[in-house]
Amino acid sequence: MARVIASLGGLLLAVMLAGCGLQSSSGAVLKADPGSIGYYESLDGVPITVAAKDFTEQLILGNMISTVLATAGADVTNLSNTPGSFGVREALLQGRADIAPEYTGTGWINYLGHDEPIKDEREQWLAVKEADAVNNLTWLPPGPLNNTYAFAIREPAAQRLGVTKLSDLSRLDRQDLTFCVESEFVNRNDGLVPMLAAYGMTRDDLGRVTVLDTGVIYTATADGECNFGEVFTTDGRIPALGLRVLEDDREFFPKYNFTEVVNTDLLDAHPELAEIFAALNPLITNEVMLTLNAKVDNDGDDPALVARDWLIEQGLVS
Repeated sequence: MARVIASLGGLLLAVMLAGCGLQSSSGAVLKADPGSIGYYESLDGVPITVAAKDFTEQLILGNMISTVLATAGADVTNLSNTPGSFGVREALLQGRADIAPEYTGTGWINYLGHDEPIKDEREQWLAVKEADAVNNLTWLPPGPLNNTYAFAIREPAAQRLGVTKLSDLSRLDRQDLTFCVESEFVNRNDGLVPMLAAYGMTRDDLGRVTVLDTGVIYTATADGECNFGEVFTTDGRIPALGLRVLEDDREFFPKYNFTEVVNTDLLDAHPELAEIFAALNPLITNEVMLTLNAKVDNDGDDPALVARDWLIEQGLVS
């Protein structure tokens, strides 16, 4: 019953926040008691606004951050479900939000305008951290979660073709090299054609390439409309549809490691925030996120409840 009440409360609190243009799917912050992340007197009543984007993984991460901070004592405003990456970015830049879950590759390429990603995960984080400091934003040390591009294949086809990694593609017959991709991916400098070049191939080596909306690619790949579908590595539909992600064995795709971006003034005033997220971030792996995303996308669970339940399972809160 408590779970039902919490879900209904989240729906009733879905409002457009006046004057700031940011939308929250569940303005409520689910409460919990301290666990390995304790209560901080220094954070008691400190107002902190968390913004997160409007897709499943971000809803989960935004609610995790909100619940953890509230448990630690802060007075949290939860703006999970803010429309689009640049909606969250503008909220941070303009001081309407204090903390957001982000990805190092997104910061480097999309926000800071660099064409070439940095292959090493730590170096990529250090570069975006240094570059964004001028905007009064601090990128905390990231965890292992890397939500980047990948190609997936349905399991029976993977076994038939004997493929486990992207370098296997070059030995396949042209008729087997059928791809489903989104329109943006065709033209990105970290997209299809440069990826093929990194693996010693060209567009002419491929058979059919079908351009589809992102969400359709997963089912099209599972249904055999193409052998290889462009996916994101932590999407919950991958295990649900029986897809196998091919290893990017030449490390072509940029690193999109998850971390929190924090207003630097807030972090300077409350360095304990870094301590809190240092306890959280290392636990969030691709495997963890695949499972949590699937609970929302496939099972229909509420992302705020999924977030809190996982925090409790890990002993971070109770």
